[in-house]
Amino acid sequence: MSIFDKIKEKLSNEFIDIVEWLDYTDDTIAHRFERYQNEIKNGAKLIVREGQAAVFINEGQLADVFTPGTYDLTTQNLPILATLKGWKYGFNSPFKAEVYFVNTHLFTDEKWGTKNPITLSDDRFGLVEIRAFGTYAFKVQDPGKFIKDIVGTDNNFTSFEINEHLKSLIATRFTDTVGEAKLPIELYAANTTELSETCQEVMRPEFLTVGISLEKFYIENVSMPEELKKEIFEYSRLDKIDLDKLTKFKTAKAIEAAATNEGGTAGAGMGMGMGFVLAQQMGGMMSPQMGGQQQAPPQQASAVPPPMPQETQYHYALNGAQAGPISYAQLASLFASRTINKDTLVWKPGMDGWKAVSDVEELKGFLGGNTPPPLP
Repeated sequence: MSIFDKIKEKLSNEFIDIVEWLDYTDDTIAHRFERYQNEIKNGAKLIVREGQAAVFINEGQLADVFTPGTYDLTTQNLPILATLKGWKYGFNSPFKAEVYFVNTHLFTDEKWGTKNPITLSDDRFGLVEIRAFGTYAFKVQDPGKFIKDIVGTDNNFTSFEINEHLKSLIATRFTDTVGEAKLPIELYAANTTELSETCQEVMRPEFLTVGISLEKFYIENVSMPEELKKEIFEYSRLDKIDLDKLTKFKTAKAIEAAATNEGGTAGAGMGMGMGFVLAQQMGGMMSPQMGGQQQAPPQQASAVPPPMPQETQYHYALNGAQAGPISYAQLASLFASRTINKDTLVWKPGMDGWKAVSDVEELKGFLGGNTPPPLP
């Protein structure tokens, strides 16, 4: 080999470039390979590593996309770019093109959340507000579409830039999904796994429109106001606790609170009334326990009071089924806990048919009107 051949070979080797990108970050999705005037030598070597894709852009138009591997950049390996350039018989070095490297690995533990409360309509509790937050994972599935529709001319596109767009999309689709689910409000927090899977299926097509695949979607928490939580807990206990006992317990607590209130005569009167009630209940509880020991009858018999009038019993409709009978106080407790409402159908002996609570005269006090008189 002559000295001129050696010089020619050395110069040709110097002209062959290596186009590659080593990512030292954990948040870069797309990076533009910087060259002087975007010039790449004929026969340059392109190295695309696992978890990457290389996208060639010619004058704003999407050209060739390369998956992991090593390539010699010639007209044979750049068919679309060669067509755009009009190279019928090959091209001379150098040529111009923008090269974007795209990370196609999985981006995990991305955060999302509802910026504002979501208003839902519940059959028992009316309009309620909830919030939700969680995580999701995604990866770029179509690098060419992602570069063309999202990245544009950004030379270093990070996950932070796309997250704002994705979080807005998630919040919108999540609101639509939970609104259409029409679940009882307490089930949103208890069925986060099923709800997460449903939301992922709904959102996946939206992500694919920009070349992104939604791989995972998790709802970590669904929160609601504390007052609503207390009402839900109380409602859940109604099926486990005897309604009559619950009504008596609440009445006793209300009387106790009134007695301890520094309200003067009214408080004292309530306290005395509570004392009489408790004394009667204690007497009834002690009688069976005394066994054969009986107190001597009084020397002078007192008049026996007439029997208490029979308390009206009500039937009511709940979830399409008949329930009851229950007393007026139990019915009031159900209304207060929102188990029933003004449109619930009720019936009592003497009525010619079922009527809504709001249409029964003695039950109109539930709606915030006059309080019904005490029982005899």
